[in-house]
Amino acid sequence: MNTCYLGIDVALDHLDVATATTPALRKFIGRYANHLAGWQALAAAVEALVRQQPSEQAIQLIVEPTGGYEEGLVAFAYRQGWLVTLVSPLQVRRWAEGQGQRAKTDRQDALLLAWYGASMQPSPQDELDESAAQLDDLLRRRHDVEQLRQAEHNRLAQVQRKPHPHPAVQASLERTLRTLDDELQQLEAAIQQLLKTQADLQAQRKLLRSSPAIGEKLSLEMLVVCHRFYAYTRGLGTVKQFAAFLGLDPQPHESGKAKGHTFISHQGNARLRALLYCGALGGVRGHNPLRTFYQRLVADGKAKKLALVACARKVATWVWALFTSNTAFEASRFPMPS
Repeated sequence: MNTCYLGIDVALDHLDVATATTPALRKFIGRYANHLAGWQALAAAVEALVRQQPSEQAIQLIVEPTGGYEEGLVAFAYRQGWLVTLVSPLQVRRWAEGQGQRAKTDRQDALLLAWYGASMQPSPQDELDESAAQLDDLLRRRHDVEQLRQAEHNRLAQVQRKPHPHPAVQASLERTLRTLDDELQQLEAAIQQLLKTQADLQAQRKLLRSSPAIGEKLSLEMLVVCHRFYAYTRGLGTVKQFAAFLGLDPQPHESGKAKGHTFISHQGNARLRALLYCGALGGVRGHNPLRTFYQRLVADGKAKKLALVACARKVATWVWALFTSNTAFEASRFPMPS
């Protein structure tokens, strides 16, 4: 079966759409509203194009993540039975520059995405599990409210240091903090209720918590990212790919005789990497295989900070192994390299 690639540049209110069946055969087909009626119009246009082809064709969307503007379209595409690939904007842009493509308009971006799809033929991705998506929404909202609360707490501390603050300002900040505390309690209750009604999520979280350095908060964040990576790779991802997905893969820099420092790629979710690093920092203080691993790296001359990054990567690989094997952590199953 041949594939018709739909390159879609997503904006808040509209979609610019182009098609490509081969790298040389690219066509801009139009602009559609970014809501249900627009998606239905797009589906009708795509079906008309497919009927004109001599052989049966699969439809595969090539879309860049745009902070959530694409989520409705993607859900609609899955319901239509279309294939979907969310691509990295940076990766596509670098590929375009290698092809000599410099122009950047909505129309050109749609044509570029269709061209990229037909040329690179990226693997499609599965839809994220509904319960994991709901947990992700709750965790993101909790993080947002926590940031708001911290900002208001800092403002209150600043006001309290003033010699003559206005009482109304302090009262306003205290009321806001109480409201945010209440919001956090309600979000936490919603998270616990979701886990109570979703036995699979609850069981998976328990497995992840069996790993060293994975605590209450980090276990939920890692549970979501495991589900996301599972959908991204259709369950075929390796531990090395999972580390790269988190941006924890080492990136050595060498040229001729010159050898620079080795850094991690920093791709993906920076906040999750920070949580993993903090988890590793706490994990190496206990009596577990992670502490042994850390001590061995330091004894070999590795800087302590780099050793902790390596520990964070080790924890991530353990988590993926636990998630995919559906078994709890046992030190004998995860021997450290000698």
